Amino acid sequence: MPALLLALAPQVRAQTEIDGLMMEKNAFCVGPMYSYSSWKNYWEGTRKRENLNLGRVSTQMYSVMGNYGISRKLNALFSVPYVKTKATAGTLHGLDGLQDLSLFLKWRGYEHRTSGGGKLTLFGIGGVSFPLTNYVADFLPLSIGMRSKTLQARVMADFQQGNWFVTGSATYVLRSNIEIDRDSYYTTTMHNTNKVEMPDAASFNFRTGWRNNRLIAEAIVNNWTTLGGFDITRNNMPFPSNRMNATTVGANFKYVLPWLPQLSVVAGGNTTIAGRNMGQATGFYGSLFYVFDLSKKTTTAKTPSKTN
Repeated sequence: MPALLLALAPQVRAQTEIDGLMMEKNAFCVGPMYSYSSWKNYWEGTRKRENLNLGRVSTQMYSVMGNYGISRKLNALFSVPYVKTKATAGTLHGLDGLQDLSLFLKWRGYEHRTSGGGKLTLFGIGGVSFPLTNYVADFLPLSIGMRSKTLQARVMADFQQGNWFVTGSATYVLRSNIEIDRDSYYTTTMHNTNKVEMPDAASFNFRTGWRNNRLIAEAIVNNWTTLGGFDITRNNMPFPSNRMNATTVGANFKYVLPWLPQLSVVAGGNTTIAGRNMGQATGFYGSLFYVFDLSKKTTTAKTPSKTN
């Protein structure tokens, strides 16, 4: 579903909270990103099926992302997405609007050089997200998000030997309950309330490939598991507190322009290989990032020499 695909979106970006890169002190990296994903088949629980009343469901996301180097060991990151959904069949219309603001702190807590020339780095990352608008959450699969506030904690390890690297991370996502625009709903039992208990989630990310100062080429595997929830009932619409699980594989590329080293181009794509209450989505993305040096430049005025 679009909301979960957006939750996985951080994996597609470069120099963010989920990779082994850091910004230098007083450097500010910012830029736009466009992503597109779509699916026709989906998992209703563990049963894979197609819904002709929906056709192909697509999600477009336009976002601005930034990363500021507070110090060489601490970065602050943000992301602001605008999301648009669409279905090619049936009577359901897509939605669009600003989704959730994400804020992260990324700390490089440990670094060790091995005797063989490798480098091991350990990170701790914490973040929050919250809705920027009062968008509709109870309209899946065409909602632009879940409207749930989140608190995330991530541990990450990165090892690089020469230009080859491997990065692994694990994340726990604490999600707040939400309110929907109806006074009762059915999950596995009847609920006479507009409040929905949202299950927490866990995410695991693995990436490996080639990395130097100019080029990054990496393969990525990501798993998202909802820690609770229930399956979509037969021939029914999804619900925000469904158990939504997905495993995606993809590739990511980043290239720093040699004639303008402050500017980098990022592109890639991914596809869902396993899921539960999820669309079998395939997507691609592209972005540009520019690095500004915000350090204070100091100059020393020359004192005219005295002549006798």
